[in-house]
Amino acid sequence: MDQLGIATDAASTHASTGILLIQLGTPDAPTPKALRRYLRQFLGDPRVIEAPRWLWWIILNLVVLPFRPRRSAEKYQRIWDPETGSPLMHLTMRQTELLQRCWPHLPVRFGMQYGQPSVASVVREMIGAGVNRLIVVPMYPQYSATTYAAATDALFKALLKERRVPAIRIVPPFFDHPAYIEAQAAVIERQLAGLDWEPEHFVLSFHGIPLKYAQRGDPYPQHVDATVRRLTERLGWTPDRFTRSYQSLFGRDEWLRPYTDDVLQELARRGIKRVFVVTPGFTTDCLETVDEIGHESAEIFREAGGERLHQCACLNDSPEWIAALQTIIAEESQGWLDAPATTSRGAAATPSLVG
Repeated sequence: MDQLGIATDAASTHASTGILLIQLGTPDAPTPKALRRYLRQFLGDPRVIEAPRWLWWIILNLVVLPFRPRRSAEKYQRIWDPETGSPLMHLTMRQTELLQRCWPHLPVRFGMQYGQPSVASVVREMIGAGVNRLIVVPMYPQYSATTYAAATDALFKALLKERRVPAIRIVPPFFDHPAYIEAQAAVIERQLAGLDWEPEHFVLSFHGIPLKYAQRGDPYPQHVDATVRRLTERLGWTPDRFTRSYQSLFGRDEWLRPYTDDVLQELARRGIKRVFVVTPGFTTDCLETVDEIGHESAEIFREAGGERLHQCACLNDSPEWIAALQTIIAEESQGWLDAPATTSRGAAATPSLVG
């Protein structure tokens, strides 16, 4: 008992550290009902749609939600695996499991900004288990208020409801971190080595944001340019061999340019028949990479005269990315974390992957 008569024990006073990955989220199922629930939460976030709330409420509920969920569900059905479900969910679970093996004595969890498991539920679970120092990793290489800031919003909203708030360290955007660049390059080189044809041009496609967001001070385009510069230097690509573009447009506002589909059409019209598309802004394959690039953009490219488009896999659960995450987390957690578990050779443990 302490001086106030409150019971204390070693568990309540000992420093216990946990690691939390925050990812965007995914619907529970590829159905209109599940998509309506997911899109209501996602598109209802004022970080994602910066508009007068009363006006956007009308548009969202009377224009978007009555029609978009069915179209989105059809797209999700194309990428939904009968055993593992959503690619983003499955691969985020794999990333978490592999990081857990690196720090087997610490809780490593993931939470979704939209959908399940929610950031709030995971934070509550971790605090309840005794975590009083929390290392948080928003899984976005480049900063945007629509993603990174929305992730921290979800975190702090969750903490508002907790009596015991842990000490927090948030990993900053890693858009030009050498470990991230090296992991991205390794995945690209492995994918290229597996092709039986040689690309004539490379497209580095990033998720877009409305132009006015950048004009208001969002540093996203500067972070994108830094990633492109570092990555293409590492790969030895000269400027004539690649194009940087933006995808996933929504609404009628002008977005960052050039648009990926416009770039692909123009390349095809110039006689480029074989392209290789990389999506370095995504750490995990999802609807925007597997279907939007691998299916819809590939069709646009072929209809314009192209022949082959390869959608390069994201970092996913590649050994290089798990090692890079270890490095990035360890750098931002000095004094809180021990070195990751190592193999007998002394290298950070990155177990062989399955599936």
